[in-house]
Amino acid sequence: MREFGELCEAVANTASRTQKVRLVAGYLKSHAPSELAIAATFCSGRPLPVSAGALRIGGSQMLAAAARVVAFDDSDVAKAYDRHGDFGGALADLMEAGPQRSLFHAPLTIAKVASTFAQAARCSGSGATRAREALFAGLLADATPLEAKYLVKLVTGELRMGFKEALVVDALAAAFDRPAKDVRRALMASGDIGEVAELARDDRLPSATIAYGKPVGFMLASPITFGGRYAELEDGEYFVEDKFDGIRAQAQVKDGQPFLFSRRLNDVTISYPEVAAALRGCSTNFIADGELLAWRDGRALPFKSLQTRLSRVAPDAELLASVPLSFMAFDLLAEQDEFLIDHPLAERRRRLERLPAFSDQFVLSPGTWLRVNAPVDDLQRSDLESRFSAARARGNEGLMIKAAASGYLPGRRGRQWFKLKRELATLDCVVVAVEYGHGKRNSVLSDYTFAVRNDDKLLTVGKAYSGLTDVEIAEKTQWFLQHTVSRRGRRLIVEPEIVVEIAFDIVQPSSLHESGFALRFPRIVRLRPDKSPTEASTLDEVRALAQH
Repeated sequence: MREFGELCEAVANTASRTQKVRLVAGYLKSHAPSELAIAATFCSGRPLPVSAGALRIGGSQMLAAAARVVAFDDSDVAKAYDRHGDFGGALADLMEAGPQRSLFHAPLTIAKVASTFAQAARCSGSGATRAREALFAGLLADATPLEAKYLVKLVTGELRMGFKEALVVDALAAAFDRPAKDVRRALMASGDIGEVAELARDDRLPSATIAYGKPVGFMLASPITFGGRYAELEDGEYFVEDKFDGIRAQAQVKDGQPFLFSRRLNDVTISYPEVAAALRGCSTNFIADGELLAWRDGRALPFKSLQTRLSRVAPDAELLASVPLSFMAFDLLAEQDEFLIDHPLAERRRRLERLPAFSDQFVLSPGTWLRVNAPVDDLQRSDLESRFSAARARGNEGLMIKAAASGYLPGRRGRQWFKLKRELATLDCVVVAVEYGHGKRNSVLSDYTFAVRNDDKLLTVGKAYSGLTDVEIAEKTQWFLQHTVSRRGRRLIVEPEIVVEIAFDIVQPSSLHESGFALRFPRIVRLRPDKSPTEASTLDEVRALAQH
């Protein structure tokens, strides 16, 4: 585990992707055959293979486990967390400074870590929480401060310094002199980076077969601006369909057994039993990409209708009846034993349309084919915008525009899939609190809580951390530090002087904010130094937008 920690430190300290790949390739190549799969899994930022389930070790459990190993009090934790912005770095400091309760340490190998993680994932029943805590404490007892830091980061998913599967794919290609495209395709089929590492080492990448029951990564779309020149669109044919306001998901059927996976590649089958029931017993094995939607009478309901289902692992009959769901299928990634991601969208769409699985709970996304010239002429621009307006009138977000020749590229954005959306509106809001960020933003105040006016009061309506440049964030950090009213840990209450323009998707009711509303997917458009807090948007404006 020491070598893994040292690798993480080295990768974190270089900005060069080429150097990151070289470092990871060297690390992977140096491992014994029995540990290669574990090393590749850890390098992808996962504590467990995708198929192994959830680890379910939370922050309170990790803190309790750490207290079994090293002596500290709450103020020690708070100070260490303030320095680092994550529990991994904080725990390393605590272990460096505090007396450890165990005098004997055995070398901590990645094989032992992987075995312990797998054991923790299998814990169930009334004593599972304490059992997982004890298992994690056992790892910490043998860990050096550096090893403890990256044990925590693995569990919390905070390996943010560049450890992603795409980087590991390139590192495996370099380590074993294999074409990166072959490694990538094997990963899309297998879904398990550890298994693919072994196939790459043994020169058996073509033998990777479709692993039904394991998620395939999702292809991403690039945004284009409504009302622009649409210069992103190249000459050719495109499939145009509504962009629905739901939850991206993947549906699979293997020998009549259904699986549903979230965008984060978690198995969520139990949460959407009506969709699973509709697919159970299907005679064709397949993998489909699509969207889970609140659905009634052949029409998608607004996203806020779907929200009540998101926090329920196993919804009861009353909730199932009040918020029915359907899966809107828009792509086919595999059928029977044939993997289709290298086939053009036009062919995948034809095969999807013939899939013998559609019902009220598994619906084919409607759409049409459109020929586009480059540059887009006025008639085509008008046609696209008319289609956009029609999609909005149907209650959907906008349009998806997909090149007919496009393959399916999981985890990638490019000039093949586009999403055409228009912001509902923007609001000018007052920043009332700020927090230190994470990772590279650990030392700057990058997370802004903002409010709108209601008479002489400011009522919070959201929180955003994206949109400003690093320079703007650094400059405003100094201002906020000089205008802090009070502080609690990494959160600062600041003088309400800074106005920011906020874009968002929708306004929805919320008990989390003083205004009674929340902005969905808020983004900072720009700072508004030209506006004073008295010119900020009002609660009445928010209420009006909530009616849209």
